[in-house]
Amino acid sequence: MTDSPSSAAGGASLPESPFVDRLGAQLVSAADGASEVVLSLLAEHMNTWDVAHGGVTMTLADVALAMAARSLAGDGVGVVTVEMKVNFMEPGRGELRASARVLHRSTTMAYCEGEIRDSEGHFVAKALGTFKYMRRLAVGRDVTRQRLRSDPSAKPGPSDG
Repeated sequence: MTDSPSSAAGGASLPESPFVDRLGAQLVSAADGASEVVLSLLAEHMNTWDVAHGGVTMTLADVALAMAARSLAGDGVGVVTVEMKVNFMEPGRGELRASARVLHRSTTMAYCEGEIRDSEGHFVAKALGTFKYMRRLAVGRDVTRQRLRSDPSAKPGPSDG
């Protein structure tokens, strides 16, 4: 998986993801089973009450938990979300800061927790999630190169599009 061109402090960067790039989330750190991700809220992130939309808050939590899990993985290994639960505590305003850590890791899975606070320190949300370690798939421009390497006689599986 390729990293996005924008890097955060310490040279860390989020993996290429058009959705997360569009959202504007920035990686602060990801190492040793912990991560921190920030998002400055814009008008398009708000709901009808002019606070962070729940989907934005959940996405930020998902990214932070996944980056904590990935920080323990070897090169070429990524994670996919298997299950996630978010409890919303207070409306999010200003800048949202998600911090996450791995509570338990096996060879194939990581169980993580995290929280999101706003720029005034209010406790916006608590998240728990399970992530499966997988070989990273090609993204962006690498998809074309990956398709060129695939076996032409291979038949698509039931979940292939």
